[in-house]
Amino acid sequence: MSTQTTPRALVAVGTGRYADPWHPFARTGAAVADILRGDGFDVDVVPDVDRALAALVGVDLLVVAAGDPWREGERIAPPAASVDGLAAALARGIGVLALHSAVASLRDHPEWAPAVGAVWRPGTSFHPAAGVTWIRTEADWGEDFDVQDERYCRLQPIGRSTPVAWHEGDEAGTGPEPAAWVREHGAARIAVDVLGHDERSYEPEGHRALVRRLARWTVERGAS
Repeated sequence: MSTQTTPRALVAVGTGRYADPWHPFARTGAAVADILRGDGFDVDVVPDVDRALAALVGVDLLVVAAGDPWREGERIAPPAASVDGLAAALARGIGVLALHSAVASLRDHPEWAPAVGAVWRPGTSFHPAAGVTWIRTEADWGEDFDVQDERYCRLQPIGRSTPVAWHEGDEAGTGPEPAAWVREHGAARIAVDVLGHDERSYEPEGHRALVRRLARWTVERGAS
């Protein structure tokens, strides 16, 4: 965390090749920005992922609400300033909060997947139909809650993470899967919340409280 009294957060919102037909990233990004402002963060929302990643100097928390840039098969290399900016920010110890489809985003950034600790694998990962689902949180991470959302299943783990919330898994009854986790990646603290399909996800106070807890964990080095 920087020497500022007020932690600075930057919300990178998916537009252009980071947009998709299913996720209203502008609305979910705005909802999370509102939660963070209510918790004392100074928040900027940037509707351009590449520009956001090139402007992380002095930022304490990077929030990513963006989709898969390889979704339609076309691969356009991001600007070097974007790739280098993310790498430098992770190396100095920025906090990261990755939301929902961010586990399928930034595929051209070599540091992203190892940092967040899981990726969406086309053909393997999936989600059941969206609906009301129950989220169980671990002790000290908030209260259990119901939420209208998608349940991401069979993500590909990368490294070790600590789950802090769980959803009920798929209809086959294979058991619960992580809805949110935290991990340390070098000097950086990373939190991933795979809820957040649309803005309704952030209506329950239980989910808002979890977002606040995850964000604070990433920037407070003395936090447990």
